[in-house]
Amino acid sequence: MAASPSTARAINDRLALRLLQQEGPLTAGRLKELTGLSRPTVADLVERLTAAGLIEVAGEARAQRRGPNARLYGIVAGRAHLAALDVRTEGVALAVSDLVGGVLAEASLPIADDTGTGPAVEQAVALVERTAKEAGADRLHTVGIGAPGLIDPATGELRDSTGLPQWHRRLVAVLQERLPEARVSVENETNLAALAEQRDGAARDRDTFVLLWLGHGTGAAVILDGTLRRGASGGTGEIGFLPVPGTRGLPSATDCAGGFHSLAGAAAVAQLAAECGVVPEPGAGPEAAGAVRAAVSAHGSAAHTRFLDVLADRVAVGVASVVALLDPGCVVLGGEIGQAGGEALASRVHDRLTAMSPLPVEVRPSTLGGGAVLRGALLTARDHAQDELFGVPEH
Repeated sequence: MAASPSTARAINDRLALRLLQQEGPLTAGRLKELTGLSRPTVADLVERLTAAGLIEVAGEARAQRRGPNARLYGIVAGRAHLAALDVRTEGVALAVSDLVGGVLAEASLPIADDTGTGPAVEQAVALVERTAKEAGADRLHTVGIGAPGLIDPATGELRDSTGLPQWHRRLVAVLQERLPEARVSVENETNLAALAEQRDGAARDRDTFVLLWLGHGTGAAVILDGTLRRGASGGTGEIGFLPVPGTRGLPSATDCAGGFHSLAGAAAVAQLAAECGVVPEPGAGPEAAGAVRAAVSAHGSAAHTRFLDVLADRVAVGVASVVALLDPGCVVLGGEIGQAGGEALASRVHDRLTAMSPLPVEVRPSTLGGGAVLRGALLTARDHAQDELFGVPEH
């Protein structure tokens, strides 16, 4: 059965909007080429979307021949405002953007360990409200949050986790209360980092890969055939609990001490650096990442080489388990430590995997590092908002 005229128009509108999301401003002629629609049909949809306030003239394309320049049409950036939060154990980072992802304001706030749940939540919410005001956003359409811990796949809520601050879970609820018109969603931080690396970072050419997060904690995110995999309970990638050799015991259901976290978490990496005599670069951020960066820039010092070699041995243990189970073909070393190690650490891990596993795998350093979580939260918020405003079914 042929689609009705109204259905056909809706399909064409969604196709054009999706192309403008992916490609940026386009001329009517370019839209015609990419959609395969006729010139009159493209003219009608441009007029219709402009009247609806969804697209606008964003400039002119340089003419390839004599005559006036063609108009470029783009999504109306100010149609909605978004916020993205990276919620860590030690504080919050925030970005407010327009509908096409242009960052309008950024801020961060440290939150001390001894700050109570109520005061911590109030400080974080006040930061969101203040930064949104600075960005000129009268209201926020969508708020995307990245946080450590498990996300319940049935409810989309952050599950209560031992060892994580109670204010993390409370923050999501309070933001929804204070911003009743906004869509507030939360996702595991490592999953968001993987989505960002896939869209804008080291895995742009990969439909299947694993991101190994090496930062304050350890985690993994699994992208298979272009889709993020969360598992039955939302726990795919909880690699910190993986039992590994080289630790003094086994992890428990409530504590990952004795697991992979005890080999490659920030505290373990900082301790290893001290044992090897590696001093972190001053002002280089977290101690563990600063030590890795100092070792990479030392160019051949025996102590620094030993530190990187032992660190690569440890990381390879976790990566080898992932490779044996999933055969992803590519592993990205993310987080502050993965980014600090760069190609020096990635190549060492690759060499060890080549000797340990018959399965071919590339090991790549993150190109986004610690900023990947905030970038992933912003991309996810933008996708949700555009899909809702444009009537495009969610991915």
